[in-house]
Amino acid sequence: MAAQKKCDWIWQNGEWVAWADAKVHVTTHALHYGSSVFEGIRAYSTPDGPAILALEPHVRRMFNSCKIARMDVPYTPEQVSSTIIEAVQRNNHESCYIRPLVYRGANTVGLDPRPCPVELVIFTMEWGRYLGAEAIEQGVQVMVSSWRRMAPDTLPAMAKIGGQYINSQLITMEAKDNGFDEGIGLDVNGYVSEGAGENIFLAFDGVLFTPPLGASILGGVTRACAITLAHDLGYEVREQLIAREMLYTADEMFFTGTAAEITPVRSVDRIPVGSGQRGPITQRIQQEFFDITAGRLPDRFGWLTPVRSTTVSEGLVRCFESR
Repeated sequence: MAAQKKCDWIWQNGEWVAWADAKVHVTTHALHYGSSVFEGIRAYSTPDGPAILALEPHVRRMFNSCKIARMDVPYTPEQVSSTIIEAVQRNNHESCYIRPLVYRGANTVGLDPRPCPVELVIFTMEWGRYLGAEAIEQGVQVMVSSWRRMAPDTLPAMAKIGGQYINSQLITMEAKDNGFDEGIGLDVNGYVSEGAGENIFLAFDGVLFTPPLGASILGGVTRACAITLAHDLGYEVREQLIAREMLYTADEMFFTGTAAEITPVRSVDRIPVGSGQRGPITQRIQQEFFDITAGRLPDRFGWLTPVRSTTVSEGLVRCFESR
């Protein structure tokens, strides 16, 4: 996994604090019960300065996750977006990973979290390729995990809730303990769901397949970008249930995610995917994605929010300072 370089300034509950001063109390509800919602967002280096990928969809998903978790965020989506932009500016990043985190603070350790205040922190860090720099070209080796993804009446898979990521941690740790780069979880019915922190695509005879939302997946923002690119490049994309054995017979396979970006999968359970090398569909979608995010191609889908040309509203600053 790529090294992470911490930022200088973190936004916490309405004020900018130094990295070492951003703290919570040991009775914070989220520490005990995982009552938090988070997002992962990337800013990419372009010739015109850093640009944030899919800012609005990420913030919208965060607010939707909070709605599912019964957490009333004390800020508007516009205020959160503005502060994310300022975090990149203030920390002088050319590229970075951005982590907004909404969490239940300290008041009670009871299972009903609603007496606890809803708090918000936004921090950034410089973080390279999640699955390794070489993975983008060479691909990763994965295994099908013994850990299943959650059933639809147990936990809301569409919400990016902190406590649910224990499931992802177990999948990843099992994979690494067995010599793999990552794990794939099946859903409660035994169909392919997703990687521990990534959505998954398979290619058969020039057609792309990806599990539907009903297969206990997170509705990935990078997944949506990949689907848009695939359609734009003339590929058919089918969102349908995927049997486990399809993992072993696919011509190509790749992961998508903010951290993983677009990463080829070269083997599953030590069975090569196709030729065991990155396939042409994967490579073409990768190339388009990285060329757009690096500013080498026009942003024809309106995905990027430029940081240097965006100013933070004085009214929003006053709103934050008045809390």
